[in-house]
Amino acid sequence: MVLILPADDPAAIARAADALRAGAVVALPTDTVYGVAAHGFLNDAVEKIYVIKERPNEKAIPLLLASADDVRQVAREVSPAARRLIERFWPGALTLVLKKQPHLPPAVSATDTVAVRVPDHPVVRHLVRALGAPLAATSANKSGQPELLDAKDIADVLGAWLDLILDGGRCTGGVPSTVVDVSIEPLRVLRVGAIAVEDLMRAA
Repeated sequence: MVLILPADDPAAIARAADALRAGAVVALPTDTVYGVAAHGFLNDAVEKIYVIKERPNEKAIPLLLASADDVRQVAREVSPAARRLIERFWPGALTLVLKKQPHLPPAVSATDTVAVRVPDHPVVRHLVRALGAPLAATSANKSGQPELLDAKDIADVLGAWLDLILDGGRCTGGVPSTVVDVSIEPLRVLRVGAIAVEDLMRAA
C-alpha cells in the first residue's frame, strides 16, 4: 500500500525529498493537475516515470523549478521573448521549451531542449527547495488516459509503483499547462492549455 501523507506537513515534504534522493517516484499536487515526479538529475529515477505511465520514450519529461531564478540550472539560453513570458506568467501554468544544459540526464530529454515550468503551487516549490534539485514531473495518469485529480484515485491507479503520495486535496486546476517552444524564432505554441494563446502573444 502506497503511503499517503498531507501535502501541507513539513515533515511529509522532508520525507518526500528523502525518497526522491533515493531514486523514488512520488505523486504531488500542482496548480494544474496532480503529477508524478522524480529527482530531475537522476536518470534511473526519471526512467521509472516512463514505466509507470507507459509513456513513449520520445516524449520528454518537463522539469519543475522553485523559482525563475533557477532556470539557468537547466537551460543554457533564455531569449528575450522567453524572459518576457517568464516575467509575465511564472509562477503559473506555462511550460517553456528552452535549450538545455548538457548535464541534464537523457531520460529528461534526448534532444537539445528541455521543457521547464515554475508552478503556482507552494507544495511543489517547497519540495524542490527541500530536494535542492528540479523535479522531473508529468501528469499523474497512464499515458492517454484522463488526469487523476485526487490522492485516492492516484493510489488506486498508480499506487503500486509509487513510494509516496502528497495529498493536497482535489486538484482544482484540471487543465494542463500551455506549452511554448521558445528555443526557436518565432516561438511556437506546442499545446494550448490553461493560458490562452492570445495572452501569450501579447506578452511575448
